[in-house]
Amino acid sequence: MTSLDDVARAAGVSAATVSRALSGRGNVSRSTRAKIETVAGELGYVASSAASSLASGRMRNLGVIMPELHRWFFNTVLTGISDEATRSGYDVTLYNVTEDPEVRREIFSAFLRRRRVDAVVVVALELSQWEEQELQRLGIPVVIIGGTSGNLPGVSIDDLAITELAAAHLLELGHEVLGFIGGAERFDADYKVPSQRREGFCRALQQRGLSLDPGLLGEADFTIPGGFHAARQLLGVPGSGMTGLVAASDEMAIGAILAARELGVRVPEDLSVVGVDGHELGALFELTTVDQHPQRQGALAATLILATVEGGDAQPSKVDLPFDLLVRRSSMRRPPLPEA
Repeated sequence: MTSLDDVARAAGVSAATVSRALSGRGNVSRSTRAKIETVAGELGYVASSAASSLASGRMRNLGVIMPELHRWFFNTVLTGISDEATRSGYDVTLYNVTEDPEVRREIFSAFLRRRRVDAVVVVALELSQWEEQELQRLGIPVVIIGGTSGNLPGVSIDDLAITELAAAHLLELGHEVLGFIGGAERFDADYKVPSQRREGFCRALQQRGLSLDPGLLGEADFTIPGGFHAARQLLGVPGSGMTGLVAASDEMAIGAILAARELGVRVPEDLSVVGVDGHELGALFELTTVDQHPQRQGALAATLILATVEGGDAQPSKVDLPFDLLVRRSSMRRPPLPEA
């Protein structure tokens, strides 16, 4: 196996210079760094993480705690975190918090200390006071995606404003009778995302002097099948006059489009549909959506926390993340009513 000394001899420099050049730390001229990187590549040298951690006092390892692994949102956020960590020369250790309270307690009390991470990103988990204290006891930077917790900094989307924008889009197109598919109550535990998105939808109606028909309020589980079944129920409400539908996730919105097709309801001619997320399937279904850029969320959180690890930069206590309305074919202006 090629050693650091082998690279130093082949490049004609000291081992210390090789270490500084490949770690990205210390003063090394651009030409010398390029030469060392070329030699290291030719010799197949891979830096030892153990040796690097001894020299720097860091493990070059970023811990990520999240509650879901199979959902698109969490996978996409994790991709953003991982991409940024890799670019910065960090590994990623993933901790999956299940519904088992013992597993969750073990992660916060033992696993993080055992694996020795340099920083922690918590994704869409509202921490208990004890969990926050355990993270603070580690003495390392922590950032939360999806909100803030006590004294810990976070990056988050305004979930109230995001559905308000979705509903406002339909209202501006002339739709006055709107339905809404939100998350079921069991999904409201962390940061109240379902209730905030429902509140944002209602606020858009109230600002225009309209009210929500309780019969046009559906609940689902943020999946395509869940949105399909919820939309079938809403579309079956007799005489509702619903011409627009907002879903609190793109997957539920796609399910609604599939339900409309099955029932012979044309999208967007009979029903305009808007989702929330920026899901990659949205373009395939020509879905109008409010894109919350989940991959960018992960990348930004990783960038902020690694800057703190590497340079001691102070983290902002709260960062509001951007979102954008992407108008596609699933929404259109409501045709004028026929004259009496």
